[in-house]
Amino acid sequence: MKRFSLALMLLGFTFLAAAQEKPSGDFQIGLQGGISQPIGKYKTIGDTKLGFHSGLFFDKYFKGNKFGLGIDARFIQNGINQADSVIFANGYIVTDYKNKPRFQDYLFTFGPSYKITKNNFHAELYLRGGVMMQNFPEYTTTLTYRNALGTFNHDIKYTTNDASNKANSWAGVGGLRLNYKIAPKIALFAHVDYVQTFGTTFGNKPSRFTIERSVEHTPIDLAVGVKNGILDHYNEVRVRENTLHKTINAGAGIKFIFGGSKKPAPAKDPVAKYEDVVKPLVASKDLQIVVKDKQTGLALSGVTVSVKGGNIDEKSITDVNGQAQKIAKISSGTYRVVGEKNGIKTPLLTLTEEDFKSSSAIIFKEIYHDDPRFTLIGETFDCNKGSNLSSINTVLTNTSSKTNVGQISDVQGKFIYQLEAQSDFTVVANHQGRYSQTELVTTKGLDRSKTLYVTLKLGVCELATGSQWVLKNILYDFDKSNIRTDAAVILDNVVAIMKQNPSLKIELSSHTDSRGNDAYNMKLSQQRADAAVNYLVANGIAKSRLVAKGYGETKLTNNCGNGTNCSDAEHQANRRTEIKVLNF
Repeated sequence: MKRFSLALMLLGFTFLAAAQEKPSGDFQIGLQGGISQPIGKYKTIGDTKLGFHSGLFFDKYFKGNKFGLGIDARFIQNGINQADSVIFANGYIVTDYKNKPRFQDYLFTFGPSYKITKNNFHAELYLRGGVMMQNFPEYTTTLTYRNALGTFNHDIKYTTNDASNKANSWAGVGGLRLNYKIAPKIALFAHVDYVQTFGTTFGNKPSRFTIERSVEHTPIDLAVGVKNGILDHYNEVRVRENTLHKTINAGAGIKFIFGGSKKPAPAKDPVAKYEDVVKPLVASKDLQIVVKDKQTGLALSGVTVSVKGGNIDEKSITDVNGQAQKIAKISSGTYRVVGEKNGIKTPLLTLTEEDFKSSSAIIFKEIYHDDPRFTLIGETFDCNKGSNLSSINTVLTNTSSKTNVGQISDVQGKFIYQLEAQSDFTVVANHQGRYSQTELVTTKGLDRSKTLYVTLKLGVCELATGSQWVLKNILYDFDKSNIRTDAAVILDNVVAIMKQNPSLKIELSSHTDSRGNDAYNMKLSQQRADAAVNYLVANGIAKSRLVAKGYGETKLTNNCGNGTNCSDAEHQANRRTEIKVLNF
């Protein structure tokens, strides 16, 4: 395979040399990348999901610049959908991934190309054949259960590939590339194509991804489990399934064009030459665009600014000072400038030749973005270490409309949401193996002409057996135990945590302050704990995973016991609802 790759490179260099010597047709080198969507059995049997591809290609066109030959070398990677563990009454199903859970392929192909050209646009059709070097995932899904006879393990699904999890196969690719020249020798393009492998063996070695699995005929009841044995739920004979690589790839890139037919330079008109000499010159200028929030006048970052006109078609994103990227040395003419953020555009700004007649070397223009919403800037951080956490799923919910949106914190742990005026919201982390409090955010009482940003620090903690935390913002009416609407919002976060972590078992406890009769406080706290647990059960959480416990005033957090004179704030610290992890 190394020799094959070397041969492709040598052929590419041969094309380049030919392009320099014979200007009969274009020679081009392109860099490409984009998404890779699995289809058919490759998606179902391989459990593959959306991935990516990248690579380069060479094309040499012949006389007439329509027909040519090309080489395509690319890397394709598709991850797999990793199975969640399933826990039932007397056992569990778990998948052991023995290497990286992805397909990783190297594709080398060679074949014809056809080009249609019109002005700066041209379309290319290509068909290639060659070899794919494949790297397969390896995993085993095991069913484990216990009964009176002991503990039993059965592999119900596993890969059966070569021990190296590598294979080679014949492969082909066919597709369409749409190009636009931004300079005489440079073009941008978008492409879509279909990639597939062929055959069952390559060099006397299997070339398909293969699995064996037991076919389920009766699902396992999670509350009952496996009573007699695996045959109660799966057929005795396993089936073997295999699949070819089949993906649709779409992406974009840039290519560089060499050679091509040389056109004779047109004869110069003496009159035109004279006009060129005496025509007054207008100096080119730099252009600086600054975007501000219309209602507060603050510089606005993260706005996409587009400048179009003449030979200019530029896009850039404003920095913390609201400045778009400066465009140097643009010629006098008409240009259209517009900014966009969060789906809202600024008014169109039009530059004319009048703007170029000033003595200044730079044209400075301000445009204003008018979004009536507030901007929430949040950070996810480790509640134990204090350092920011990246890649945490967060969810914002409007408490009135019940609509919610999600976002993943970036590499700095930051996330950003737009908030409607005069509204209440909740923000939580929704991440497997972790939990956060339900934080309340409001824009009620805020003046948009004075305030643009709302900030939030969202603590995210790891779930661990023995860990416990107080549920913030969960309240009960005086002397009552029913779940209020605002308390239900907090408990909904607990429901989400329980569903995302199916092995989690908790104690939900309620506590009172020391005021009032001790026995009554104990009874009231038990009723409140029972009501909270019943709410979780009503929303799909198994009762066996929950323990309701009322502690009354037996676990005060301070010294405000019977007969002690304490403030309302000190008593409030004792009136709380807590979660304790019993098993995870």
